[in-house]
Amino acid sequence: MQRDFSPAINPRSNLNRVGQGRHFLQIPGPSNVPDRILRAIDFPTIDHRGPEFQALALKLLEGIRPLFGTKGPVVIYPASGTAAWEAALVNTMNVGDHILMFEAGHFAGLWMKMASRLGLKPEVIKGDWGLGVQADLIEARLKADSTHQIKAVCVVHNETSTGVTSDIAAVRRAMDAAGHPALLLVDTISALGSVEFKHDEWGVDVSIASSQKGLMMPPGLGFNAVSEKALAASQHANMPRASGQARPTPTCSMALARPSTCLTRKGCRRSLPDTSAMHRPPGQLLLPGALSLSVRRLPSTAQSSPPCACPFARTAAALTQITSERWHLGPATCRLAWGLGSSAARSFESATLATSTTSAS
Repeated sequence: MQRDFSPAINPRSNLNRVGQGRHFLQIPGPSNVPDRILRAIDFPTIDHRGPEFQALALKLLEGIRPLFGTKGPVVIYPASGTAAWEAALVNTMNVGDHILMFEAGHFAGLWMKMASRLGLKPEVIKGDWGLGVQADLIEARLKADSTHQIKAVCVVHNETSTGVTSDIAAVRRAMDAAGHPALLLVDTISALGSVEFKHDEWGVDVSIASSQKGLMMPPGLGFNAVSEKALAASQHANMPRASGQARPTPTCSMALARPSTCLTRKGCRRSLPDTSAMHRPPGQLLLPGALSLSVRRLPSTAQSSPPCACPFARTAAALTQITSERWHLGPATCRLAWGLGSSAARSFESATLATSTTSAS
């Protein structure tokens, strides 16, 4: 039997090639993790049932509230944003409840499919993927629901697949104008930490977020900020839940990263409003250059973290291949992301343009 003397392939070696510089992931998420957070995570694991972690968790639960703009509780899960989606639904809804969802992008569609699998009855308003959530359509539908069969309105704050940031305050005003008692559930996964968010002021009942985008941490934490109204609804929700079972093991190293992140904003070099403002100039610089190459801007709204739609002569795959071959913007240095869902073949996204991925430090 002949021995194989070919060198072993290290799957991580491509990320550390000196010739192309340091790996820089330029996609809408997971985002790059700053060095100070990587150093904080690189710490011996502590006892997740001991007093040290208990004290850390209490500080984290208290300190994260300002980031959501709430004085109420924020629940933290050792999970992803998808799990936080599910938690928001199963802890507030009953099996068979009708919910109203606005589809203005790929992730709104995925949330709708999850709701169906959980036994809910989602009604979908299909919007323009370049416009975001249209509050007037939500208001009209709620006014027509005179018997209040709709129990929740579910919208995405910043849609990763299109880069459009929707006006959540306008959605709340529309619900109030309709005089409808439905809960307002908001996915702010790709916005929190990058775009200003006001859970209390905007009347959001459940805000859904995760760690791997604007918070500049690795994937592994999911969040639900909840209102008093949502807490009251949870007392009567009958959907299957894990309550009563053994508590899951928390992600200790992620919690240890907390003092070095913007979860509490303490120790950060910029305030949250300043951080939000900081994300605009890179996109404003890059966009004219993209437009000069006949690349059409996908979102048609001013409030956007705009990806760009490719010219019809080229697909997104072809564009990313060109950037890799000509300018070495590949896996070893800076990677662009393709679009998602119906825009997958004709759009690309860059972290320089996405509000959810520019470092807040």
